[in-house]
Amino acid sequence: MAEAVVIDLFDLKLNSQKNSHQRLLKTLNAIKFHHASKAKFLCIMCHNPISCERDGEHDNCELEASNGLSTLLREFETVNNPSMAASLYTIKQKIDEKNLSSIKIIVPMHRKALMKAFVDELFTDVYNFEFEDLQMTLRDGFFKQSTEINVITAQELEEIQKEIETYLSSLPALKGELTIITSPLIPDIFTHGFTTRTGGISYIPTLSSFNLFCSSKRRDPKAVVQENLRRLANTAGFNMKKFYRIKTDHASDVWIMGRKEPESYDGITTNQRGVTIAALGADCIPIVFADPVKKACGVAHAGWKGTLLGIAMATVHAMITEYGCHLEDIIVVLGPSVGPCCFTLPWESANKFHNLHPECVRLFDSPNPYIDIRKATRILLERGGILPHNIQDQNQDLNLCTSCHPDKFFSHVRDGVNFGTQIGFISLRE
Repeated sequence: MAEAVVIDLFDLKLNSQKNSHQRLLKTLNAIKFHHASKAKFLCIMCHNPISCERDGEHDNCELEASNGLSTLLREFETVNNPSMAASLYTIKQKIDEKNLSSIKIIVPMHRKALMKAFVDELFTDVYNFEFEDLQMTLRDGFFKQSTEINVITAQELEEIQKEIETYLSSLPALKGELTIITSPLIPDIFTHGFTTRTGGISYIPTLSSFNLFCSSKRRDPKAVVQENLRRLANTAGFNMKKFYRIKTDHASDVWIMGRKEPESYDGITTNQRGVTIAALGADCIPIVFADPVKKACGVAHAGWKGTLLGIAMATVHAMITEYGCHLEDIIVVLGPSVGPCCFTLPWESANKFHNLHPECVRLFDSPNPYIDIRKATRILLERGGILPHNIQDQNQDLNLCTSCHPDKFFSHVRDGVNFGTQIGFISLRE
């Protein structure tokens, strides 16, 4: 049984025909009868407010139907907007406020393909959709005349995406202004930074507001993440069409741009100008690498597994091998991550960090010792030959614990599986 029921009356022409109020009243009563007892959200989506005004030509039956319709409409939430994108996004917000995921859309047959196209852009696999034909007479012109559309063309899909992009770009930023943390160690020939959680449009509490990663398990669709990224690109000054994220596997594989892209990788290196590369982070460390001499850069995602597997030095070695970089020239900046105050591991895994260096572990004799992945990363970088003064892990907001600062950062440890994601990014300026 659907938790939410949405009735698509976007093409409704209510006052154009005699008895139109009666037919709509009958239809909405039938929907209410079948769904009101089980559904937690009943909504009507329309282009304009549904008017129950009557002219002098309406008979008494129509007058009664109009009065009945006015009463019935109060039992539905109504969303009216001239834009399909705005209407569906508003409905999505209402559904998400109630934490619902099973949705039935009752839609005229000729609009089903169009509706599915909008749904695919604005929702993720978290939601389960069922589509039902809206059983109302079309031959009398109750809806705008239209032939049935079974397939959305590439041009129509592009127009739908453009409508959604335009609407999302008009939304105000949430939780404050967009903030980018930078390091004085990295020279101006690079564009770089680490994002926080403010300044985006994501409204789901654990994802708000500047979430920069979408997946089938989260409620933020790609369109919202892309709008957040567009705002970042405009603020930081990079080309989002040349933007690449790591494909996390919590291992030590590195993609050297220009070579065949692996299926998954936790590091990227490049010397291509104008190409921005990014590492994800939400407790794991987003690491940025820069060599101003050879004009090359890299990023890495270092969780506890990747740290032990040596992802940081694997990225360094890729820069040395591919671009002729020298250890003494490479600058490494560690972005915000979970601190040893909040991150624990079972003793068997914690023992591996203890073997690396005892200072990486707190309360070692407990069943779940606390782990300092930042210290472990610095130790491995220094042992690998990176100069200590070329490593920045303590400055401004970089060393704040992501779990301890919900106003600034996303955190898996704190928020659970529906956590948002920040990034560290870098590019060689064109």
